[in-house]
Amino acid sequence: MKRISRRKALKIAALAGGSLLLPVGLQYRGYAQRTDERVEPFTLPFHIPPVLNPVSSDSTTDYYQIVMQKAQVGILPGRTTEIWGYNGTFPGSTIIQRRDRQSIIRYINNLDVNTSVHLHGMPSLPQYDGYAEDLIPPGYYKDYVYPNPTSAILWYHDHALGQTSRNVYMGLAGMYIVQDNEELSLQLPKGDRDIPLIIHDKQFASDGSLIFDDQGQHSLMGEVITVNGVPWPRMEVANCKYRFRVLNASISRSYRLALSTGDSFTIIGTDAGLMAAPVNTQDMRLAMAERYDIIIDFSKYPLGSQVVLQNLGLPNNDNFGNTNVIMRFDVVRSESDNSSIPSTLRNIQFLSESSAVRTRDFTFDHVNSVWVINGNGWNPNRVDANPQLEEVEIWRLHNPSGLWFHPVHLHLIDAQILDRNGTPPFPYERGLKDVFYVGENETVRIIGRFKPQTGKYMYHCHNMVHEDHDMMSQFEVGQGGINPKSAPAQPL
Repeated sequence: MKRISRRKALKIAALAGGSLLLPVGLQYRGYAQRTDERVEPFTLPFHIPPVLNPVSSDSTTDYYQIVMQKAQVGILPGRTTEIWGYNGTFPGSTIIQRRDRQSIIRYINNLDVNTSVHLHGMPSLPQYDGYAEDLIPPGYYKDYVYPNPTSAILWYHDHALGQTSRNVYMGLAGMYIVQDNEELSLQLPKGDRDIPLIIHDKQFASDGSLIFDDQGQHSLMGEVITVNGVPWPRMEVANCKYRFRVLNASISRSYRLALSTGDSFTIIGTDAGLMAAPVNTQDMRLAMAERYDIIIDFSKYPLGSQVVLQNLGLPNNDNFGNTNVIMRFDVVRSESDNSSIPSTLRNIQFLSESSAVRTRDFTFDHVNSVWVINGNGWNPNRVDANPQLEEVEIWRLHNPSGLWFHPVHLHLIDAQILDRNGTPPFPYERGLKDVFYVGENETVRIIGRFKPQTGKYMYHCHNMVHEDHDMMSQFEVGQGGINPKSAPAQPL
């Protein structure tokens, strides 16, 4: 059985409330511990999720259909794994849409669990936002309407109350990209050099089945790092610039990305789209649900070079044999490259602190074996904040503990980080975002304008185990907004 530190054992025992969950969790770890040893990193080929085509289109709208269903897939060599996937794949197909062109997606639930679909980053109307209690039961479907008003990297994933961590862990996640003419006019890498990277860690039993072990409702940390569903893949690249749209779809693990060469890479976008200007960095922190748009220039490496995308690690993550690496790039061919990284990417109107009409405080903590915000768990009848439409507010997000971190997600709006414990955000965080890494003993101040919809929207920790138990609440923009449960799922 794999050993764990005394500090970690005490932490798990405290979070489990002294129950028998600790030995069960350790038993699962022992059962799964050799999975990473059975998969040699960089031996499996890289895979790009296919692009989902609409089933029909008209002058304003593209119509899609996605079935949530079980499937047997080959993730580990020589074994099959049951997943719950969008159209039976993990991750789901990528949806690529144009700005201001509407999408209507019919999600059909052929699973035996309740689901709810959240298009993360989309300013949807409340009834299409994936409200946690707006469920699609087995044998039902729901049509979601998306306006696509901004160009950004989004992702669609499950958001069912109390089941999000398990449903997403089993495979219910996919990328959704919105583009506009302004972005497409830039000479950034395009086509087969514009690639999604969906990072997700998993635990496997010896027969290849997935193990869901949330360590006493604390966190789920897998031994196997997958990229686009492939464990530690090897990607063959040309000696050119590549654009990678990076998503951390893990349940509880954060990453610190770096290249094995020590070279810098360039960040051009955050959760909500392109930054004002590119930022070069040798490493970057990636919390659950964060998206970053990065460019790696392989022209500096001779043919035959191997460049590893590393995970340098962050506090309060469980590390195993190969969780320090993510994938490898093999520079195998020479090609011409007319792409470039402009010094100005787009114009962003940042908000000033003086434009805020009020400041609110939110403390994310663990009290009486429950993950809470300001001492409260989820209550659909309670609203924690009521900003009016178009008002600007500052939210102080506070994490008083040194034992865990909280990536805080606000639905509906994009915001910017003002400071972290009074110091400026990292240079690569200085764009518009919807997920904010609130680290150990940190207070992060963010500022945002509450638009473009009125109604109730959720905010929560995106450690999905914390979200499920019970670190989620809601705010309401204005008065008289549409009831988020007003467009219920329909039977097939």
